[in-house]
Amino acid sequence: MKCLTRGTLALLLLLAGAASWAQDDQEGSVEGSIYIPMQPPFVVNYGGTGRLKYLKTELSVRVNDVHTAASVRHHMPLLRNAMVMLFSRQSEESITTQQGVEQLRETAKEEIIALLETEQSANDVLEIYFNNLIVQK
Repeated sequence: MKCLTRGTLALLLLLAGAASWAQDDQEGSVEGSIYIPMQPPFVVNYGGTGRLKYLKTELSVRVNDVHTAASVRHHMPLLRNAMVMLFSRQSEESITTQQGVEQLRETAKEEIIALLETEQSANDVLEIYFNNLIVQK
């Protein structure tokens, strides 16, 4: 029986790993969804002039594939900035009702999708979820 040298063994392992990676890349998605938390939590003033009002929220982005997950992670500073601006534009009425919160969630999803499209990134974003939403009037 012939002994393999370290170099040959390393080359065989490298080729096996590359073949496995190529097969995973061809599939393009994983079983189920990928949830990406937008950390740290958002804390913003909202409601315009007058008494200061605060909104604290934690968001997660649900995506369908690893390419979109990588895009969301890569563009996280851009996406976080857009969410801060969106949350700070809200009125008291828009975040104190269930319908207003649902509309805010949909608007956040649309903005994230639009930003990823602008950056020509994968954008298979399925949903945006509020993990936590606290409003101080």
